[in-house]
Amino acid sequence: MKPFRFALAVALVGLSTAAFTQSNAERSFDQMKTLAGDWQGPVTVVPPLPEMSTDKPVHVSLRVTSRGNALVHEMQEAGAPLDPTHYDHPVTMFYLDDGRLILTHYCDAGNRPRMAGKVSPDGKMVEFDFLDVAGSTQYGHMQHAVFTIVDANHHTEDWTFMMPGDKPMHARMELTRAK
Repeated sequence: MKPFRFALAVALVGLSTAAFTQSNAERSFDQMKTLAGDWQGPVTVVPPLPEMSTDKPVHVSLRVTSRGNALVHEMQEAGAPLDPTHYDHPVTMFYLDDGRLILTHYCDAGNRPRMAGKVSPDGKMVEFDFLDVAGSTQYGHMQHAVFTIVDANHHTEDWTFMMPGDKPMHARMELTRAK
């Protein structure tokens, strides 16, 4: 009888751990969905790249889709035509998968890195760590992302792009909700 009780206790602990992980992922996803809307603000790139303009703000659009099962994040230079064949226009999808919050970034570099997210204890920051990448990494790939909610009308996004030769490039966007 003791082995049965032990097995039952182990199973219950496993289920409660899975429930905590899932609720943490759901909490992270719910936090991300509060960012739905249009955002605009300056971007700072380190190290600076001559081909990347930092004098024009970036425009970010976030919208909940698929009956609340996905969040679409689209980014482009503010005022640039919506022509992804000539202008940068990366798209990122956020969704829950097997109890984890997943980000898939459809990069202008031609690949699709995936990252897993976790929310900070205070619920204001969601950090995404690299899982894997599909497609060529010849031109680099996105490696890390952090979304920090300042208040209902302000948030920051910190993205780390791993350039060829494993040289990190950081981009920080300080975004204000567009009226």
